[in-house]
Amino acid sequence: MHSLPDPAPDTPATVAPPPSPAVPLVSAPYRRYALTLLFVTYALNYLDRQIVTILAEPIKRDLGISDTQLGLLTGLAFGLVYCGFGLPIARLADRFNRVWIIGASLATWSVCTVLCGRAASFGTLVAARMGVGIGEAGCAPVGMALISDYTPKEKRASALAFFAMGTPVGSLLGLALGGVIADAHGWRTAFLVTGLPGIALAVVAWLTLKEPRATMVREVEARAGIAAVFTYLWTKRTFWLMTFGAGGKAFIGYGQAPFVAAFFLRVHGGEIAQIGGHFGLKSVGVVGIGLGVLAGVFGALSNWLGGWVADRYAARDLRAYGVVPAVAALVPIPFFIAAMLVPSFVVSLMLLVPGYLLGGLWFGPVLSSIQGLVPRDMRATAGSVALFILNMIGIGFGSLVVGKLSDGFNTGWGNAAWALGPAEGVRWALVVSATLALIPALLFWRSRATIRDEMVS
Repeated sequence: MHSLPDPAPDTPATVAPPPSPAVPLVSAPYRRYALTLLFVTYALNYLDRQIVTILAEPIKRDLGISDTQLGLLTGLAFGLVYCGFGLPIARLADRFNRVWIIGASLATWSVCTVLCGRAASFGTLVAARMGVGIGEAGCAPVGMALISDYTPKEKRASALAFFAMGTPVGSLLGLALGGVIADAHGWRTAFLVTGLPGIALAVVAWLTLKEPRATMVREVEARAGIAAVFTYLWTKRTFWLMTFGAGGKAFIGYGQAPFVAAFFLRVHGGEIAQIGGHFGLKSVGVVGIGLGVLAGVFGALSNWLGGWVADRYAARDLRAYGVVPAVAALVPIPFFIAAMLVPSFVVSLMLLVPGYLLGGLWFGPVLSSIQGLVPRDMRATAGSVALFILNMIGIGFGSLVVGKLSDGFNTGWGNAAWALGPAEGVRWALVVSATLALIPALLFWRSRATIRDEMVS
């Protein structure tokens, strides 16, 4: 167990960037181990976060809730505490032992995932999901800050993209395992099985991860206070364009996630049941495996490709950090809309491939940019500010808005003559949400104008 050092007092003024260490902070073999452990931690983060999306229909039927309540459960209830606790935890991470913090966060969200399976009502399930959000608030910003200290600048985008591959891998495991386990043993057992591994991993993290600050040359006597961080970020136009662009992508991704599976089960239920019959699976398992493979295989390739492209081309022109996510946001739009409109489940899955292949290209460039726009002692806080905005927009309101759209199209917005029913309602809610990707594409593209002048580390 690692002890917590005494924090330095806040300073009201901005702080100059500390010098880079003259020697690597950790050895190359240890760096690979640490990156792998943090990747697995982030994969569990997303497994426990995303499993609720494949369990949404069974939960909806069991608890008798609406699509709007489903959006609240998968979005706002989680997002409020995730975002609300993210910044305070990041401030602790800029001042205390980050290994202790990320281990405690992992243990917290894993225990609360198990408790989701014990929930007896919609209210208690919401409370357990809020506990998951509190725990997960300490993963991404702390992990990114550790990786940025473990890794040389020229390899940072690739390292952060590898870390971000926890998103598709965790989504694959959450969707596939969640669907299969729910079909066989019920949605409550799915929460139990997926929550337990994180408790053991938290112990491994506490015992084996190193806090790089322990080997750093003394940086500066007074670390940046919260006011200094915000003052510094206020001058970084690139930071805000990248952050709100990522928020737009998150709004679409998190908004669609719990309803794509529902769309398939409602619209293509007959075809899915026939496919499942050939393999001894039920419908939720078939959809979970299908979406899980897309998210895991093509999503992981997307994250790796984004980091590789960004490192390769940004070495010559930093504007690549804005170009790559802008193009990746635009291209999938027509494919996704077509996937919602074709009459075949299999063809629809195939049309989702471009979206998954390009959907994660923004992770490496955007996360690397955010870390490079600030001095080292501001990284965890800057990352948390970005994640607060990104997740408040995405997790907080994405699924809630798409759920509202679905209920609106379902009921005809109070006019029975316009009512489309639950199947067509969710279809057209997803179609409308896909067109919103034009906004983040524009924001990413505009970041090209300032990024070269504003990068500092």
